[in-house]
Amino acid sequence: MELTEKSRKWFIATLLLGTFTMSISQSSLSTAYPTFMKYFNLPASTIAWLTTGFMLIMSVVMPLSPWLMNNFKFKPLYLSLLINFVIGTLIIIFAPNFLIMMVGRLMEGFSVGVLFPSYQSIILEITPTANRGTVMGTVGLVMGSALAVGPIVSGVLLEILNWQAIFGFFLLVLAVVFFMALKTVVSPLKIHSTSFDFISVFMSLGIIGLLYFINEISHMTPTNYFNWGILVVSLILLVMFVRRQLHMKAPLLRLDILAIPNFDLGVALTSLSYMSLITVTIVMPLYYQQVIGLTPLWSGLALVPAAAFLSWLNRRSGRLADRIGFKPVILIGFGLFIIGWGALLICAGLKNVWVAVVCSMIIEAGNAFAMMPATTLGANSLTNNLIPHGSSVIATVRQIMGSTAIVLATVVLGEKNFNGVFLTFLILEMIAILLVFKIKDTTKRGTESHL
Repeated sequence: MELTEKSRKWFIATLLLGTFTMSISQSSLSTAYPTFMKYFNLPASTIAWLTTGFMLIMSVVMPLSPWLMNNFKFKPLYLSLLINFVIGTLIIIFAPNFLIMMVGRLMEGFSVGVLFPSYQSIILEITPTANRGTVMGTVGLVMGSALAVGPIVSGVLLEILNWQAIFGFFLLVLAVVFFMALKTVVSPLKIHSTSFDFISVFMSLGIIGLLYFINEISHMTPTNYFNWGILVVSLILLVMFVRRQLHMKAPLLRLDILAIPNFDLGVALTSLSYMSLITVTIVMPLYYQQVIGLTPLWSGLALVPAAAFLSWLNRRSGRLADRIGFKPVILIGFGLFIIGWGALLICAGLKNVWVAVVCSMIIEAGNAFAMMPATTLGANSLTNNLIPHGSSVIATVRQIMGSTAIVLATVVLGEKNFNGVFLTFLILEMIAILLVFKIKDTTKRGTESHL
């Protein structure tokens, strides 16, 4: 479907506003945990399932995205996801107990899990190849800033109103998005109906088990046989899932694309970049509070300069990638990661908030030059019909690696071992930069002939 430049921009703006609001919902509840604990009279470990359960359901439905996009027109699919999210949010607001609240939260997670890979696929589809770096830079702006903005929005609303106001905010914005979508969203992809593979979906539940095990590592013992059993069963299911996808004529998810040059590196590099981003947003507030002595409010506000810098750089890094190529831009990104983590390691003992803020800004600048350029690099190595599968693979792996980064940082941190965390991620990004040199410089775009 041909779109005018104006209609394409409105289409993308509507997608990004909806995604930004849903992304905030992913990170906004951590600030409200104490409030939920008091309201429902439950321990923190139970309340944490509002985030953990959300992430688990997100991860397991991401592989369904290519099938949904092949079998349903995008506009009704997008509107349905918005409606499902809104219904889930209403259930949360009026929930009489925590169990009902979790049902609403899982409904929200379902919508976000399907939307994340879908909207990236659509944006890549309707954007000329030569402009993808710039547009995906805007996508990175939305993803990165939402992670930082979420806790700030919820913190401000909790200061003024109650916890229901957080979800009321989502409702208000998504109501606007829904009416915008009625006018601006179209269905640019052709439908290619395929049968639904229930066996593959069942096997993909191994993702939930794997993520559950990863999230439990930090407080489990070697004799916790139940969790180890979940890990074994989950790995068996995932091995069976991979084998089935590689041998089916019409797989649920095209995993064979991981053998395509540059796509495999795009998946690895965007995941390694995301690991640093999510670790900064979680570890630095703790550093500000436990080492420097800031209040929770000020520790949240201390994240703003880095988030603003990330947002400002994202489109500029994408534009630069369109102009000089992805390899040098990604190289800059991982170079900045190394500088940022190294500076934190060297300067942590100074216990100076401004030094820590500058180091965080350098790390998040690295994300601006690395994550979405790496995602676009991977997408440009695929033909258009494979982009939905590519977006789903990238989103799923990124989610798993993000959860792994949180656990890794938590385990290494222990009792305020911040230097250990800084060193761990410095080494990780030093290894990552070696992968950047393996990127194949090419002017051939896999999607060019389809545009």
